[in-house]
Amino acid sequence: MKTISLLGATGSIGLNTLKIVRTHPQAFKVAALAARRSAKELYAQAVEFRPKLVCLYEDQGAAWLEKKLKPLGIRVVTGPEGLLAASTLKEAELVVCAVVGAVGLAPLFAAVRAGKDAAIANKEPLVMAGRLLLKEAARSGAAILPVDSEHSALWQCLEGHKPETVKKLILTSSGGPFRIRKTDFKSIKPAEALKHPRWKMGPKITIDSATMMNKGLEVIEAVNLFGVAPDRVDVLVHPESIVHGLVEFVDGSQLAHLGITDMRLPIQYALSYPGRLNNHLPSLDLASLSRLHFEEPNRKNFPCLELGFEAARLGGTHPAVLNAANETAVESFLNHEIRFTDIPEVIGKTMRAHTSAEASSLPAVMAADAWARETSRALIEKRRSPKK
Repeated sequence: MKTISLLGATGSIGLNTLKIVRTHPQAFKVAALAARRSAKELYAQAVEFRPKLVCLYEDQGAAWLEKKLKPLGIRVVTGPEGLLAASTLKEAELVVCAVVGAVGLAPLFAAVRAGKDAAIANKEPLVMAGRLLLKEAARSGAAILPVDSEHSALWQCLEGHKPETVKKLILTSSGGPFRIRKTDFKSIKPAEALKHPRWKMGPKITIDSATMMNKGLEVIEAVNLFGVAPDRVDVLVHPESIVHGLVEFVDGSQLAHLGITDMRLPIQYALSYPGRLNNHLPSLDLASLSRLHFEEPNRKNFPCLELGFEAARLGGTHPAVLNAANETAVESFLNHEIRFTDIPEVIGKTMRAHTSAEASSLPAVMAADAWARETSRALIEKRRSPKK
């Protein structure tokens, strides 16, 4: 039985992780649960899974939660210190990191330094400080297990192959809700951008899919996670979202990972690694699909993709700056403060204003993150559009 600590328990990844635990109660036990603000949902999860500790990041509701869980002997913690407690809990062997934003960076590093394996679902750690994280993992002996469906696909295709035999890594993209849109991107409203054609995800990552920044971030993830140069990573639009990633080898052959569009597949693989467990999901029926389509991404309409490649090439603290500026811009778009097309403009200007430094430590990365948030916010204030 593998004991896990789940950071981001009430989000989409967290809920799917708990579905897997329910399906395989003999394989997994929950030691800690953490959520940002959903006290009632966290309470229900705690009653069901009986962890030793729960963390409600925001204080509101914590007193109520503590009162409700005290009779069960479940400890309640809050804030950044609470996340650290959840990520380093002695009983936890594996930490599932599904906390949106840079807030999950410190607890993830703490878990890895403590020698705990880390299943990473959110992009920020591998984007902002991927190489630094892998160095820490090498020191402690912790395994870094990607949960992002595309990187899980590449990971599975790469297993058993020597690095020198790999020519190219190919990430696939659904193309998001605006794949076939040709004009009038300025008029796109948040409600439109939140309608993803394939995946059900949180608002931030759904907007990233709409701008294709999710692929820009995934390029940086792949560069850091698999140790390849940016020019050895490619992106293809694949609207069916059946092929999640491909690896091209030096002899010209390619391996592809195929699966239904359900995040439980990559989550379960990370949880069960190095083994595999049965599941009750439907099998992929290729005959019913008939055809699979692939096309080059439209980099003119989706400039965020090229910004991701640019940050990967520049390296240092530029990926952290890209990530922070994107988070700020996406939040402002969702709040109707800026237009859809302002998102890449704000990110690009923030990146160009940045003097890159070596991402040699977590404080250096967080300093770049803070600088980028302040700079991008100042840019947004200059161009705010009235609420619609």
